[in-house]
Amino acid sequence: GYGSSGPYRDKKAYDLLVQAEAGLISINGTEETPCKVGISVADISAGMYAYSGLLTALLVRSRTGEGQSLEVSLFDSLAEWMSFPAAYAAYGGSAPRRTGANHATISPYGPMNSSDGKVVFLGLQNEREWKRFCDQVLELPELCMDVRFNSNEKRLQHRLELERIVQNVFQKLTAAQIIQRLEAAQIASARMNTVREFIDHPQLKARNRWGSVDSPVGPVQSILPAVIMENVEPVMNPAPSLGQQTDAILKQIGFDSQTIDGWHRAGMI
Repeated sequence: GYGSSGPYRDKKAYDLLVQAEAGLISINGTEETPCKVGISVADISAGMYAYSGLLTALLVRSRTGEGQSLEVSLFDSLAEWMSFPAAYAAYGGSAPRRTGANHATISPYGPMNSSDGKVVFLGLQNEREWKRFCDQVLELPELCMDVRFNSNEKRLQHRLELERIVQNVFQKLTAAQIIQRLEAAQIASARMNTVREFIDHPQLKARNRWGSVDSPVGPVQSILPAVIMENVEPVMNPAPSLGQQTDAILKQIGFDSQTIDGWHRAGMI
């Protein structure tokens, strides 16, 4: 959880608790309510660092003939992912504020409601985009030079006023119309999809990102690994039933059949 040394060496560690210790929960959520991340981000980050560390060790071995001892902890993994908010707090005077689904340091950047009850996310990156946003998306060219909004710093200071103006325009448009305007103005945008809409996402379908894995209850859909390699088929082995591979794994790590049989008789496995 926290590594093999230090005062937290023997402390129990679960994903939610590591999110708390690493300060992630303190910057995630709304202004009123801190929230955990909705997926097991500490577990996943540690797994990915273990994966990249193993590949690095194999590369080193291929060049030097020497092996490596690897240590990966949940806390260290999430700590690296907290580099930006840590630097922001250390050198900017304060930690990033919790702003819900809005960006903490850029405005407008976040969710907006459409006339058909859907949520559209948008993100502006610079003053050129702000001008196009006013001219082409809001069709309010005079807003661009409004003294309340003519820099990102001022837009942050007057975020609520700006959001009300944007919402007044967007509430007359459907989500599809909003996205059409944003794309025409080359402003980044996204729909807030449900998990069901994500499963049916046209990009996943077009790129054949769904595979099938056999399981004890029949074939199930599974997302293919994210790294696509030329002329390499991803391994999508069947999911084992409970205990199906126990003996094979124990033998692989060095236990003999007699010992394993004894554990079976004792009800240990």
